[in-house]
Amino acid sequence: MAIATTLREYLESRQIGYDIVAHPHTNSAMRAAEAAHVPGDQVAKPVLLGDDDSYLLAVIPATHRLELDRLNQMLARSLEVLPEAEIEATFSDCERGAIPAIGEPYGVDVVVDPALIHQPDVYFESGDHEHLVHLDGDVFRSLMANAPRAHVSHHL
Repeated sequence: MAIATTLREYLESRQIGYDIVAHPHTNSAMRAAEAAHVPGDQVAKPVLLGDDDSYLLAVIPATHRLELDRLNQMLARSLEVLPEAEIEATFSDCERGAIPAIGEPYGVDVVVDPALIHQPDVYFESGDHEHLVHLDGDVFRSLMANAPRAHVSHHL
């Protein structure tokens, strides 16, 4: 699949330039960074969360770990990492564990960690485990223009 249909149509409808970076099969954002020979700080790792109200996609660098308690405190919510079945239902055109870091085409709100937003280039899973989408940092920032920024992760 090189890129999930929903994501491709979203990017193309907005005339957003992107590259696809192929890499050997991996099972984590950090390993994808290593396999694609790109800095882990530039690879966006999405974590799909939910509570009784709605879903939220927390987007952090692959080199970081989400601080869920901090995020919940900041938002006054009780978000939890969603089970795979719910993730698959929301990102139905993506392989398990390879969801993109862009929530809008899937109708999911996003919060992005500032550690990622200032990167010159950003990469994220394309919907499978063998390809990353590469965006110029300015393009990524424009896609995240309406997403709140919050320090919700720490470097591993």
